[in-house]
Amino acid sequence: MPKLYRHEMNDIGQIIGLDELLNHQIVDTFASTATSELSWTEKIWSAIIRKDGGLGIDFGLGRYHNRGVLDGWAAVSRGRTQWTVRASRELRDDPTITTVGPLTYEIIEPLHKVRYALAKNPNQPIAYDVTFTSDMPPFLEDRHKQRERDGFRIGSDVIRYHQIGTPSGWVEIEGQRIEIKSDEWTEYRDHSWGTRLDVGAHNPDVRPTSDFGDVKFGEGEFVLVWSPFMLIAPNGEKTAYHFYYMSKQGRIFYSSGYRNHPDGTQEKVARVRPELRYDDRSRRLQGGRVHFDMMQGGTHTVEVEVPGESGVHLGPGLYLGFDGKKHGSWKGPLETEGEKFVDTLDIATLKRIRQLRDNPIRVREGNAMGYGVMECIIHGAHPEIGLTAANSII
Repeated sequence: MPKLYRHEMNDIGQIIGLDELLNHQIVDTFASTATSELSWTEKIWSAIIRKDGGLGIDFGLGRYHNRGVLDGWAAVSRGRTQWTVRASRELRDDPTITTVGPLTYEIIEPLHKVRYALAKNPNQPIAYDVTFTSDMPPFLEDRHKQRERDGFRIGSDVIRYHQIGTPSGWVEIEGQRIEIKSDEWTEYRDHSWGTRLDVGAHNPDVRPTSDFGDVKFGEGEFVLVWSPFMLIAPNGEKTAYHFYYMSKQGRIFYSSGYRNHPDGTQEKVARVRPELRYDDRSRRLQGGRVHFDMMQGGTHTVEVEVPGESGVHLGPGLYLGFDGKKHGSWKGPLETEGEKFVDTLDIATLKRIRQLRDNPIRVREGNAMGYGVMECIIHGAHPEIGLTAANSII
């Protein structure tokens, strides 16, 4: 581990190994971020899915510089069953260390090849070792900057890039090792950083945030859809879409959408119009269409199907909290834990793990076909698509 050089100057951060590089962007050392905001987060996520919907794998890693915490999670979904492992540790002197307990994130070739691994562990009988190789360059999404309802504090100021690729490696479930064959699987990953919503437990002497993760989250009507996917035409031409859509009480308060190409160019979407179906009981996505009204004119319509029952629920990864636990919370030098959910469609289980999940999707636009991931929250009554308030869950 690189040596930490301590000094007596208290207005400059400690000198660490990264300070040897020519990459500084603020007037301080790499021991400091530009803000002391406790919700400052750098986040890694990936969903690795079998195209037939028979298996799903997730990986997540979060670095909370001003909280002194690195945490992560790994999960495997097979049908209705999900196994999840979580780990949290204190930050060490070297911020380039991207392991926590049995979880490892390794950059093999920046922006092209990365590795996600979950070692065998005593918490759950799952393990995997997957290498992602990009099929397209990474694409930035629109900045997610969101003020609190009163117009003062900024609750979110995050940038994110996502990337589609092909996975290879293996996954092990209860002693059975399964090869991840590149032609049968697809993978999406993203990397985000900034001031993030829903980090840490709510401080009782601070007013809760207003739209995401607070004590009143989900009251009334709320919709969130986030999705990257790629289509391949019969001639081999690749086109990727990404959109992030949120509305509350019928009012859209965040929307980002692009049509992306292998040469790195992006076509801006002026308006995203999801036309999706959900099961009222479980709020699971059933399929539908998404219309993309383009900034430069014209509309693209993509048909969406949901193959299989697999798809990792993000709640046990602490998205929106789980059993009172939150992202970025201090757990001491090291804590690992996990659980198995036999039936993620059981209503009592769903209320505990929440509806947000990485749905594998099969997509079609004309004669182009492809695969992707779609995350959804649809809360409250939506009579126009048959959803009742009585069956609403977060």
